[in-house]
Order: sequence, then structure tokens, then C-alpha cells
Amino acid sequence: MPELPEAEANRLRVERECLNRTIEAVELGEDTDYLELPGDNERTRLVGHQFTRTHRHGKLIFAGSKTGPWIAVHLGMTGSLRPFDESDGAPDYAKFLIRFEGDRRLAFRCPRKLGWVRVVDSPSEEIARIEYGPDALETGLEDFADVIGGSRGATKSALMDQRKLAGVGNLWSDEILYRVGIDPERKGTNLAEEALTDMHEAMRDILYTVMDTEAHYDRLPDDWLIHTRKAGSGCPRCDGTIEKSKVGGRSAYHCTRHQK
Repeated sequence: MPELPEAEANRLRVERECLNRTIEAVELGEDTDYLELPGDNERTRLVGHQFTRTHRHGKLIFAGSKTGPWIAVHLGMTGSLRPFDESDGAPDYAKFLIRFEGDRRLAFRCPRKLGWVRVVDSPSEEIARIEYGPDALETGLEDFADVIGGSRGATKSALMDQRKLAGVGNLWSDEILYRVGIDPERKGTNLAEEALTDMHEAMRDILYTVMDTEAHYDRLPDDWLIHTRKAGSGCPRCDGTIEKSKVGGRSAYHCTRHQK
């Protein structure tokens, strides 16, 4: 599932290729009954407007203008925002399509369920409405330590709770815990201050590093878990083995040796 860095890469594509263009039409693709997408009236609100700015909060992507309206996008499991020119043809699984003046188009590609697009008045109102916590990269050490260190449940689950910390999901929570050597099932209340400091630094470094590559994983360092995130693989950092388990109903990958 796309997380904060992947959402940022999608936001950048929209910012680079879709701003300051008048919207002429907004359409739905085929087989969209399983997705939450704007209805006729909501789509009509966008026509005649321009996107002049973008915003990201956690996994959410916004495009709109100072006075609105905005689109709010959650990429779900496999979604993406794809700018393209009419002559190149729309991508497959295009479920939501914005036609700008000229040839430029923007498609919401979503092969699987869980992604959605909404028309909203402002990003701040939508973030508050769905009760997302602060963006992970805007969370200072003190607040991070309160949220994660105050959790009586598994640390991995606390990192992934979007109501507490928006943007970290299954993939990068594993990478963070792998970096700092903490078992994903370890309770937050059992973490020392030093461990919380290290985890906060690791979170920021990992998210920014992935963002710098625009979520091209092959450009990430060789000793990262993502390259061997498979049960039974050898740990790149020690002689341990990568194990798969379930934490809070989600898959977790960790090293059996250096993560305690």
C-alpha cells in the first residue's frame, strides 16, 4: 500500500504536470462501483477551475486552489495519479479522469479496492473530518515519544495508527523497526527514551530517503530490509533470518537476531 513517500511522489507528478490548467471535464472510468468516487454534482464543481497548488498529509494527496474546490485522493492498495497527454492514451484501470484544456489529462489509476477520490472544500477540513493525526514528518521528537512510548500495544501497530501518526504504513514501519533493532511486537511502554529517539531519527531518515528517490526502491541502500523482505531470507545486517509474523492483523517482517 502506498505510504507517505509514495504519496509524495504522486503529489509531485501532479504539481509538475497539472497546475494552472483549466478543467474542462471530469469523468469516471469503467467498473467503478466498488470505489468511492465523486458523483455528478461533485464532479461538476471542478469544471472551470484550475489546480494552482498541491498538498500532502500522511498518505493523502490534495490538489486545488486557495478558494477551492480540491480533490482529496487516497491511493488505497495500488492506486496512483497519472498525468498524460491525450495522444498517449489513458493508463489501464483509469477510474477517474480529469480533462484539462489542451491535451493534458490526469487519471486516478486503481486496479484494486480501497482507493478513493473526494471533492472537498479544503485539505484541513478533510483531515479533521477523517480524524487523521499529524503528518509523520511534521511530528517532533517529544510528540512522537508521547504517541509511541505511550502505547500499550505493539510498537508496529502504534507506528501505523493514522489517527496518531499519519503516513507510516506496513512497509516503512518494518523498515524503521529493522533499522533500530526493535521487535515489532514490543510494547511502546517498554521502550527507553534512547530507543524512542533513535526510532524518531530512523523514521525521518527513511521517509526522506525514499522521497528523495521518488519511491524508486532500486535506488535505496543495499542493506535495507525492503530488498530481502521475505520469510527465510538472510538478514543483510547480521547472521539472523527474516521472519514473517502477524501483528495487529498485518504482516510484519523482522530479523530474528538483532531485533529485540
